[in-house]
Amino acid sequence: MAMVCLSDFEAYAKKYLPKIAWDFFAAGADDCSTRDENILAYKRIRFRPRMLRDVSVMDIRTKLLGTEISFPVGIAPTGFHQLAWPDGEKSTARAAKAMNTCYIASTYSTCTLEEISAAAPGSLRWFQLYIHRNRAVSQQLVQRAEALGFQGLVLTADLPYTGKRRDDVRNGFRLPPHMKLKNLEGAFEVCKMSPLDPSVTWNDIYWLRSLTHLPIIIKGILTKEDAELAVRHGVQGIIVSNHGGRQLDGGPATIDALVEVVEAVQGRVEVYLDGGIRKGSDVLKALALGAKCVFIGRPALWGLAYKGEDGLQEVLRILQDEFRLSMALAG
Repeated sequence: MAMVCLSDFEAYAKKYLPKIAWDFFAAGADDCSTRDENILAYKRIRFRPRMLRDVSVMDIRTKLLGTEISFPVGIAPTGFHQLAWPDGEKSTARAAKAMNTCYIASTYSTCTLEEISAAAPGSLRWFQLYIHRNRAVSQQLVQRAEALGFQGLVLTADLPYTGKRRDDVRNGFRLPPHMKLKNLEGAFEVCKMSPLDPSVTWNDIYWLRSLTHLPIIIKGILTKEDAELAVRHGVQGIIVSNHGGRQLDGGPATIDALVEVVEAVQGRVEVYLDGGIRKGSDVLKALALGAKCVFIGRPALWGLAYKGEDGLQEVLRILQDEFRLSMALAG
């Protein structure tokens, strides 16, 4: 069938992925109300379109921290891409390069940072970091990413513990034996508890800044108070995110949280958003409310599940075309 919109890719992925993989990607925390609200919140936002504004030529490019991308949609960090497609994150990196946009590679990738950068040399890549109890592991990852030419460090701030995702508990979710968290092999054999460090605070931003020259982007901010703290601690960007509704259920939709974050930072740092983007018109709504760029998580995985890098390129192309059309029709 013709893939016309992102929900076509979602339906395909749901039909053809193994249930345990689909459930892992689709999962939200608890009742999934925040996960679902991320999408519903867009439906309540209305445009005020303007007419007779020459829209014969449109420029949809933007810049992330000074680097140009072809349109304001990047790929958010998500784990375990080999569950969706055998080539995993290598395919994701190639698709992002082909579409000239930014890919944020996850700490929990099923390909190494080296494999990801070799798959798409010269592309715009950021690295997403979880700080682990074993700080040496995190330090090594940051330094590896910088040495490999990653251009930004994205610190995920909303995961001191993993949210309760009921289907994963029911399914007893684990990675299949042939897949590994490639960047962390051997790092946690001695660690009996969760390797994530729940004692991380704002002061750890200073520690990170001492390790790297890369700009630091903090992901998981939902309030003006935390946006202020992020600016005060010297980050270069904020991703308004609730982890796709996978962490605290009952928090705000990201598009609803965006406005107060943008207001709080007053242009001092760039503000991005993820969560709930399903159409080009959603991208336009996020930009109209102050985001510089949006990042897609689950839709990227659906694209991979459909046809690997070609499927993901198709997802990005549909969003690009819909975004351009929405801009034109809104004047």
